Amino acid sequence: MKRFNSFIFKDYNFKKESKTLELNYSFDDQLNFKETFIFDFNFINYDEQILDRAIQTLFFIAGVSYFKAYLIDKIEIRKGSIDNSLAAFLNKLYKKGLGEYLFVNSLSFNSIADFKATTNTPLLALRDNTNGAIVGVGGGKDSLVVIEALRDKIKGLKTWSLNHKPKLKALVNEIGLEHLWVERIIDPLLLDINKEGALNGHVPISAIIGSAGVITAILSGSQDIIVGNEQSSNEPTLQYQGEMINHQYSKSEEFEKDFQKLLSEQFGSSFRYYSFLRSLSELKIAEVFIKNYFIKYKKFFSSCNRAFQLDSNSLFWCGECPKCAFIFLIFSPFLEKEELIKLWNGKNLLLDEKLDETYRSLLGIAGDKPLDCVGEIKESRFAMKLCQDIYPALKNKYLFDLPANYNFREIHPNSMPKEMDQIFNNFINQF
Repeated sequence: MKRFNSFIFKDYNFKKESKTLELNYSFDDQLNFKETFIFDFNFINYDEQILDRAIQTLFFIAGVSYFKAYLIDKIEIRKGSIDNSLAAFLNKLYKKGLGEYLFVNSLSFNSIADFKATTNTPLLALRDNTNGAIVGVGGGKDSLVVIEALRDKIKGLKTWSLNHKPKLKALVNEIGLEHLWVERIIDPLLLDINKEGALNGHVPISAIIGSAGVITAILSGSQDIIVGNEQSSNEPTLQYQGEMINHQYSKSEEFEKDFQKLLSEQFGSSFRYYSFLRSLSELKIAEVFIKNYFIKYKKFFSSCNRAFQLDSNSLFWCGECPKCAFIFLIFSPFLEKEELIKLWNGKNLLLDEKLDETYRSLLGIAGDKPLDCVGEIKESRFAMKLCQDIYPALKNKYLFDLPANYNFREIHPNSMPKEMDQIFNNFINQF
């Protein structure tokens, strides 16, 4: 493997006319990368200083995708400023967000280089608060529940997405709100060097999406950046070198609170980032979605991650991955069997022997949880318990314990603004 001395945050440049943001990184000025974001919607009259501050945050967070190719001991900042607060945030994000990557590549947590502050002056840029919110559309059930809950509650509610326009267009049309399209183009050189042996692995993608969401909020005149991350994303996936690894770290409540703190220190109350579904288990969200919104969206949505990785102009369910297995499991107690298997072209995943080990992993019976966006072990067990009443053959196949007091409908704490928490409570009390 090639050896380099430093990873360089080289330059960034926002071109208003083409609505394009370019982020430039390098290893030793020898291996250079350019990442591009295109914000394909109409801009308001925004504050240049505030936009620049948000761009810098994205610049430093998105760099993780390139930094991971060759772990080095030195980080060099050539453009942009990092204060003590941002340095602490980035160091934690890179360490915890790359935990799975370190595990997969058998690397030490000491391999991650440290960010150091370049200024002692706090980085603060303020603007007048505006109304309105943007909700990220990822294609799955969670964002759809958020959108339907807030559709008539927030003036100026908009949706937005990062990439996958051909796949998401039909779903966005069905939602029917003003939509903001954002495209991220990763430098193809990164894929080339991965084929040649550069290190690869999972990155904290939701942190990149969140910071791109702040820029989207600035350009569209919105205050709130709302996501649909659930309580279940807080559960670690496995333990490695004495550290808990969470595939969904950048979806977790821990990250959410850290990002909220960073935004407060950088922008005051100008922007608010939060999950509307943090109080709920995935199983409860599935119940709400199936009973209220499934019929509307059944032809247009998918939670299968492979649907976004493979070359296709529409969403689908692969029926082979841990995410498909988990979604089939948590949908089964609430949706008629015939209607459910239609999503998987007639395939019943609970009865598919090829998924036995996947279900054992989801249930915590054998090995660690899958490295995928799946729910807690206890909610998988409770869902399976309900499914065993539907499919008696499963009763002796999967044996597990479950706390007698487990309640998948329990309402957990959240980090939303008070008025949003009230909207949430009014919403969830209907079900």
